[in-house]
Amino acid sequence: MDIEVKWAVKERYAGLAKQLAILSDDATGCCEGESCDSTCCDGSYSAGELSDVRLAESVSLGCGNPTALAGLKPGEVVLDLGSGAGLDVLLSARRVAPGGHAYGLDMTDEMLELANHNRDRAGLANATFLKGSIEDIPLLEGTVDVVISNCVINLAEDKDAVIGEAYRVLKPGGRFAVADMVELEALSAAVKKELDSWVGCISGTIPIDEYRAKLEDAGFKDVDFEVHSTQTLPGVGKVGSAYIRARKP
Repeated sequence: MDIEVKWAVKERYAGLAKQLAILSDDATGCCEGESCDSTCCDGSYSAGELSDVRLAESVSLGCGNPTALAGLKPGEVVLDLGSGAGLDVLLSARRVAPGGHAYGLDMTDEMLELANHNRDRAGLANATFLKGSIEDIPLLEGTVDVVISNCVINLAEDKDAVIGEAYRVLKPGGRFAVADMVELEALSAAVKKELDSWVGCISGTIPIDEYRAKLEDAGFKDVDFEVHSTQTLPGVGKVGSAYIRARKP
């Protein structure tokens, strides 16, 4: 199923990139249900930081603001897994300047094109967008201070590979700070098999205890979950948006 899931995710986000391109240039509008999370326009980003990168919150397909929990400092190197239109990368690039760099990793050509366009509009030279899979990160071991992600890891079928790769590229003492969807009440078996629900960030969610175990098995310490929004889906189950923090020893 892995190849089928990847194809479905890639097709969906290629289509969304075309919609976001319009919002990116207008810097107005809202998600209108196209995001992973219906609370994507809940004010996760301040007006000031959005203005700094000449974007609107509507270009985010996430379930929070991972840059708010990463504690970014000038001179650090940041990697955003599944960077989409580039909002979190551009915000990170601002925060780690001078001397730092922000990388975004995405597998969708259309999203990468849009992200590069947004970077050029923002005038940021310390942001780079890479093409690749979050299960096989094209960066050397121990080269990143902080790994962030926004409603993307749940889309991966092999979450162990994603978390293992995040651990590999982090420097000792590096930080894992992501926003992601989690399963709060068991989802029906039928929903778990639906590709539409998977690419909509529902089917791929896992319980917090399972997520925690995967992080700890990879070697992460000080794992912490903060659920900040929940959604009950009648006849399906209950999911939530969570901030997830961990540290590489």
